[in-house]
Amino acid sequence: MRNVSIFLVLIACVLIGCSTAAKSQGKFEPTIDSLRQYECPEWFRDAKFGIYLHWGPYSVAEQGEWYARKLYLEDTPEYQHHLKTYGHPSKHGYVDFIPQWKAENFDPDALLALFKRSGARYFTPCAVHHDNFDLWNSKYHEWNAVKKGPKKDLIGMWKEATLKAGLRFGVTTHLSRSYSWLNVANQADTEGSLKGVPYDGAQGKGKGLYPPNDGQSTHPRAPFDAPKSWRDHWARRVKQLIEDYDPDHLYFDCAVPFRGQDGGRTGMEVISHFYNHRPEGVMCVKERPWQGLYADGMTTLDYERGKASHILDQPWQTDDSIGSWGYNENTPYTTSDAVVDKIIDIVSKNGNMLLNIPIRADGTLDETATGILEDTGKWFNVNGEGIYGTRPWYMYGEGKTEMPHKTIESPFTYKDIRYTTKGEYLYAFVLDWPGNKTVEMQFLAPANDRIGEIKSVELLGYKGKVKWEHHPDGLRIDFPKEKPCEFAYCLKIHLPKK
Repeated sequence: MRNVSIFLVLIACVLIGCSTAAKSQGKFEPTIDSLRQYECPEWFRDAKFGIYLHWGPYSVAEQGEWYARKLYLEDTPEYQHHLKTYGHPSKHGYVDFIPQWKAENFDPDALLALFKRSGARYFTPCAVHHDNFDLWNSKYHEWNAVKKGPKKDLIGMWKEATLKAGLRFGVTTHLSRSYSWLNVANQADTEGSLKGVPYDGAQGKGKGLYPPNDGQSTHPRAPFDAPKSWRDHWARRVKQLIEDYDPDHLYFDCAVPFRGQDGGRTGMEVISHFYNHRPEGVMCVKERPWQGLYADGMTTLDYERGKASHILDQPWQTDDSIGSWGYNENTPYTTSDAVVDKIIDIVSKNGNMLLNIPIRADGTLDETATGILEDTGKWFNVNGEGIYGTRPWYMYGEGKTEMPHKTIESPFTYKDIRYTTKGEYLYAFVLDWPGNKTVEMQFLAPANDRIGEIKSVELLGYKGKVKWEHHPDGLRIDFPKEKPCEFAYCLKIHLPKK
């Protein structure tokens, strides 16, 4: 009898173990409540800085990533550029750029070595933009970079180089809008000498690349009521990308898509599939109710070219660019100083920076973009201790300066300070060189009952001692004559917790 009891206990343990394993493998379901079990993993919170890029047939024209759409819009400069350079869209459309895109100088190992030198801890290229062209070996879509254009598995090559460099790998997908966004190719001029002449898509060219013209709008946003055929097609492609390339980071350029007829169910199915497939995966979407479903806690929040105004309880991400998203010969780049200041400001508020670098059609970066990455790398070599693995202080910083949208040069002054913490240390970033002026940090005044005694103050990258005083009005610091780096300056303050 005793042996029977032991046997039954063993059977029960096995069944419980199997049930637990099954539950852990299929933890998430495509509902808001289930997806709110998501917790942003620590690797992402520690990483702080990633690199991003947009690359596709649109890169050939060097007019930005929306060229695929705008070449069909009569009131845009891109349409006029297309007429002068390539001809009318009835004769030369977007599909004709694909064989011209060869990626002939693409060296992913060299690029990832540069991204790693820049200080990035993850790399998340755009796997498919609104142009409906997949950069991976897509099983469900013939318009992909393996079969056409470069005839290379670009996402596979990016992943191999990323892992070799020791960075986390991710992908972004901008596909959900394509059904309406690229429907412009199925139209015709509304005025002028070629009024009514159908564009290439309307002539039947690029079938499968251009969406079927089912009477949907040509609106640039993801349609709420896309038909089931398109929603299912979208889901199959993104799920295959998840399964075959195992990204640690997945990002939609919208909220959870298709909020209309299925209430966002298709999008939530893809997200739950990602979470169950990649337990340490980070999912980012935008809070854009006009583009789909959004509910706090289902994913990590992303701000496009923006940021939180204060410290958020949960980690978040900004995706920004040094210039345009896709390579554009007409768009100037921001300065290295502004890039560094943006990163610091974002990290002080519990965020990460995913920085886009425009890449040319042949797979190379221009000298200015390369220089910016080298500059950030030099800065991180000195100051990375105050960024990587840190957490926000109770207050993100001091100073009243704001960084405007698409800033070229940083507006911050030496009175603008941002804080991060790690262990017993507070890191204070002074966002401009003060020269012979004294820097005062009012939140570090002795009367602040959140802090204890300041034990020491160091300036990262400076080998000498820093002159400081814990004055009743705040911590006062006289900076040395020599700059330890070119941009924001990090003070390491030993501040044991009370």
